[in-house]
Parts: sequence; C-alpha cells; structure tokens
Amino acid sequence: MIYLDNAATSYPKPRTVVNAVKNSFINYGANPGRSGHKLSVKTALEVYEAREILNEFFDGYGGEFVSFTSNCTEALNVAIKGVLTNGDHVVISSFEHNSVTRPLHFLKEKGLISYSVFDVCDSTEKTIENFKNAIKPNTKLAVVTAVSNVFGRILPLEELGEIAKNKGVLFFVDGAQGAGIIPINMKKMNISCLCIPGHKGLLGPMGTGAILHNGMNFLPLIQGGTGSRSFDLLQPSEYPDRLESGTLNVPGICGLKEGVRVVKSMGVDRIFEEENFICNEIFKGLKNIKNVNLYEENRMKNNYAPVLSFNIEGKHSESVSAILDKHGIAVRGGFHCSPLAHNFMGTKQTGTVRISPSVRTDKKDINILLNLIRKIAFNEFI
Repeated sequence: MIYLDNAATSYPKPRTVVNAVKNSFINYGANPGRSGHKLSVKTALEVYEAREILNEFFDGYGGEFVSFTSNCTEALNVAIKGVLTNGDHVVISSFEHNSVTRPLHFLKEKGLISYSVFDVCDSTEKTIENFKNAIKPNTKLAVVTAVSNVFGRILPLEELGEIAKNKGVLFFVDGAQGAGIIPINMKKMNISCLCIPGHKGLLGPMGTGAILHNGMNFLPLIQGGTGSRSFDLLQPSEYPDRLESGTLNVPGICGLKEGVRVVKSMGVDRIFEEENFICNEIFKGLKNIKNVNLYEENRMKNNYAPVLSFNIEGKHSESVSAILDKHGIAVRGGFHCSPLAHNFMGTKQTGTVRISPSVRTDKKDINILLNLIRKIAFNEFI
C-alpha cells in the first residue's frame, strides 16, 4: 500500500513509538496519581515527563498546564465550552473543522453565544484585516486552525495572536494539522490555548490528544475522580487535575511522548520541507493532467502545509478515492469534516480528494499515483 492519508492519522508509526506503547504495559502498568506504591509513582513520573516534553515542544506555560485528552476534538470541546458564557461572541476562520463549528453552533442554538466567520485570503494582509474587522466589543474568543485540513493553507498565527492580545480576546488554536508539521510557539504567537491530537504529525497512537493553556480558569467539561481532594465535592482548581477526571490513557501517553521525541530528533523544519517538497511535486504533476481541478494555484509561491486537494471533472471525490484504493493507494475523498472550507472554496457538491504524504513517501510512489490519476481522468477505469 502507498499510504497518503497522514492528515487523518500518521502511518506507519515509528518502531520506537510502537515499542513505547508495548513497554508501558510492563513498566508503567499502575494507575498514576491513584496510589502511593512505587509502580504508581513510577507511572506518574512517566506521565509528568510527557507533559514536560509537550510543554517544551510548543513553548507552553508550564507542564502543569498540559492536560491529556482522548483526541483533539475533546480538547477543543473542553477549551471552548470551558470559557464561554452567556452573551459572548466568538470569531473563527473560513477553514474551521467541525470540531470547532459544532460546539459553537450548539451553544448558538441554545441562545448562549454568537459567532462570526472571517475569510482567509491569499493575501495575508487581507486575512489579518478580515480578522480584525470580525472582532466586536463582546468578542471573548477567537478560534483558528493552524492549517486547513482540506487545502493545506497555513494561517498567520503570530499576526492574529498579536491582534487578539491587543483586543483583549482569548486566542485558541486548533493544532490538528499543524502540530509536528509547522513550528507552533505558544508564547511568541500569543496562543492562550492550543489543542492538539497525538496521532497525526506528532506520530503518537490514536486516542491521544492534549490541551495546553496559559493557566486560565476553565469550567471543567467532566467532573470526577482525580486522585486528589477526594472529600471536596467540587472539581479541584489545580491543574492538570481540573481537566483530567478518570484514569489516563497511559499506553497512549507513553507512545505520544516517544512520538514527540522522534519529531524533535528529525526537526519540524526538516519534516515540513521534505513533505512539502513531495506535495509540490504532486501538485506540478496534477497540473499537467487534463480534467484535473486544483484549488490552490498559488501553492508554489505561498506557504502551504503538506496537504493537497484535487478533483477530476465529472467524478465525485469519493469515487476517485475508491478507485485509487482498489489499486493500492490510500487517500481520503469526501468533505473531511470541514463544510466551511468547502463552502468557501466552492467544493461543497463533490468534496475533494485529499493527498497527505509523509517523509516516507518517495518518487516511485508519486509516479504511481500520478499515472493512476491520469488513467482515471481519461476514463480508463470504469
């Protein structure tokens, strides 16, 4: 199989990540923070080290302000619902994922909040202007994706974060497609809260994620056992306990910790450069195939992440991806849980075929992919 669906989850996982998960069942089998015996303490220390490595990797506000979740969607729900109150206004971008839009729409339907969408343009200056104009006197929060999960567009996080700071607006970032792929520096970018998955660019297992924040007062989405303050019927105010009720996914956290180490050793800049080179080679090849539609004509000039969408005229994206799958190529067709992006880019009828390579993708893989797409475009497959 030629695997080109790393925007959904990275595969295959590094061997050291697989080994870290396996070893956790032997070396870290006790419940962290729930007992005082040596194995529990040893496991708690491993979890603590995972917090520290994530905090360092994203230049966060302290390891205690790193709370683990089961995925990025949970982290976004915890963050969004944990700060908004009646009458608040929220600003989001035209490329947001349903993990952002659905929680906000739920709160809007309840009559609690309102939100506005600003357009992300080819011009960074225009994008910044649109963002600034969307902020209202009652805007409490801005939530933006680091990278469009459909079209690979990278948002100007540092500039947007500076505006949010000056306006007194909380700045939350959905790092689903950016974490481990582009540099994300929470302090430099004035990010109040960063939500990440462990299983994509950070190379960890599925079922892992985290919320990193600046110590703000979140209302917990879930209350329950934390191993601390057991006689207090209120959720603890201390972090990370405040946002971590119940037993943690220790095997997943061990794998995530190792995944971050692998990414650090390779270097985010190198990963971005190599994967984006592959994407650009695919883009150039697709441009030369008749009946193939591309949506980011400025890809070769501007800064894009290694995510690429295309369509073939007269064919639904899911049909194209199904044909590629029959011939051993794994891509994703459809709407990618991002209707805002498809409405904005004019692809809401067909969705897109999304290609997301990794550093493991080589020239031979690219040639096989392009040859198959050429055959599909010329109706050589029924």
